[in-house]
Amino acid sequence: MSFQNIKEDCFYYHSSVNIGYVKEGTTGLLIDAGLDRSSIKKVLRELEIRELPLTHLFITHAHADHYGGARHIQETYSVHTMAPPFEEAILRNPLLEPLYLFGGNDPVEELDNKFLLGEAVHIDEVVEEGKVSIGSMEAEVFVLPGHSYQQAALLINGILYAGDSYFSNETLTKHKIPYITDATKTVNSLKRLLSIDHEGAVPGHGIFESDPTETINQNITYHTSLMDWLEVYLSNYSEGVSHEQVVSDMCQAYNVQASGLGHWLLYRTAVTAYLLGLKKDQHVYDKIADFRWTFFPSPKN
Repeated sequence: MSFQNIKEDCFYYHSSVNIGYVKEGTTGLLIDAGLDRSSIKKVLRELEIRELPLTHLFITHAHADHYGGARHIQETYSVHTMAPPFEEAILRNPLLEPLYLFGGNDPVEELDNKFLLGEAVHIDEVVEEGKVSIGSMEAEVFVLPGHSYQQAALLINGILYAGDSYFSNETLTKHKIPYITDATKTVNSLKRLLSIDHEGAVPGHGIFESDPTETINQNITYHTSLMDWLEVYLSNYSEGVSHEQVVSDMCQAYNVQASGLGHWLLYRTAVTAYLLGLKKDQHVYDKIADFRWTFFPSPKN
């Protein structure tokens, strides 16, 4: 973890999960809180060494790797904590994350881990899209769903702290089938990112770029290529393919590693997001056949 200065009073802690920090006068803002208490303690020590204030916390979305250290911050500092709507409900009720991944059944013990179940967080302010005051600072919230339901990016002092609205190329290639909840919303959010005026952007995973245009376009291409693969795959099965079989075949084709139930559930959600993107575009259709959720190529194919 390294403390990176972007511009005057704008920083980020570069690690496997980035954490932003912005200061103005006596106002100090953290953007996201890392995976767990251990990782956020390193950030807090850095703030103390540099004698930097901490008064506010903004959480971009309710995935445990981005809020896992928030409870420790709240126990250590008097912080005003902010989050987007719906994400706020999950932050207050972290069991919702393994619950929705597990399809609504009570989650099994294997899903009780820091990657899927963070500690509950108190939210002082639910922030909608638009201008927002953070202590003495003014910022703008952009809701960019796709990776999470109401994920938000924060534009402050010209720097866009983008959360997981886009990924570094390294992150895309590492995960091969990146986690998203809705392919159509993901691509639309990426296109919207290209229209936001800023002086540089920090993704949730990756490095700061003064001009992330190429990276964002590569994200669009990557997500589109996954839907293209699925469309070609399904075109070979006029009799249809069950949802579970599609998940298995795509994960095998991309050689992903899903040794445990938690990892498999993340990939199942991602593959489903691409399938539903094709369905929205009417490139595939689905129905229940022999009690299996089954996908078929569109008749026009």
